Amino acid sequence: MLTCEWTREQGWATPLIQPYGNLSLPPSASVLHYAIECFEGLKAYKDRSGAVRLFRPELNMQRLLNSAQRLALPSFDPTELLALVEETVKTDSDWIPDQPGYSLYIRPTIIGTQESLGVSPPNKALLFVICCPVGPYYKTGFSPVNYAGGILPQTKVAPAGYQQILWLFGPDHQVTEVGTMNCFIYWTNEQDELELVTPALTDGTILPGVTRDSILELGRNWNEFKVSERTVTMQQLTRALGEGRVHEMFGAGTAAVVSPIKAIHYNGQDLQIPLDKKDPTSMAGPLAMRFWEAITMIQYGEIQHEWSVKIA
Repeated sequence: MLTCEWTREQGWATPLIQPYGNLSLPPSASVLHYAIECFEGLKAYKDRSGAVRLFRPELNMQRLLNSAQRLALPSFDPTELLALVEETVKTDSDWIPDQPGYSLYIRPTIIGTQESLGVSPPNKALLFVICCPVGPYYKTGFSPVNYAGGILPQTKVAPAGYQQILWLFGPDHQVTEVGTMNCFIYWTNEQDELELVTPALTDGTILPGVTRDSILELGRNWNEFKVSERTVTMQQLTRALGEGRVHEMFGAGTAAVVSPIKAIHYNGQDLQIPLDKKDPTSMAGPLAMRFWEAITMIQYGEIQHEWSVKIA
């Protein structure tokens, strides 16, 4: 693991790569009382030749900087942090599985460690990076999930068979995110256009996901359907389902890349989402599968692409 302390008086100390171990924090540390912390999540992959690769890591470093600045945590140079992350991953490279679908999860984190009770910008902070081997999100292939619309805790909807929460916003029930993933709808819109749509980033409620950005860029490069970032409400989605205009829905994020959605419970009713209209036995729609294949092939170096950064 990597650790690096910061104080307002002296700035960043010398980073230290050391074996994984416990952190020592005072009970009054600001992170424990006011949740002054932020973190990132990315993965390291081994390609067929055994080389270690990261997927668009500069975006994660910039996003962590944005989060830190928003929380009045110390600033840093994203390029320098990426170099530290790369060195940490190289040190832990023996922990990166070499089977397809496996990877090393990387969690850079910054926490406020000021010893005082009171809400204020911390004068002390700690940056640390930990890593953990992870397997395929779907061990036996795609497994679509049900999302329960609303704001009830996931623990309350799990007994009814729903694996995630579909978060809605505002009186018009705008679709926002699914659990911790960005949400995508592939449909024929009201103008009779094939469209891939996801909520926009304009108001700060939507996570600027790296996978989200990758899907949008791939879709625009394919130039086979309209790609939009805009508001979609549950009323619009329900009407489109009733008219047979919805082709697929899926979540997108680092852990699963894409996660197909097959049902949404909304207003006391299960709305059935098509997966593959041509194959009722399919567990993922053709577009979701296409995005998954394109991104994972880049991640594992099967396709040479600027998004895949070879570090060792």
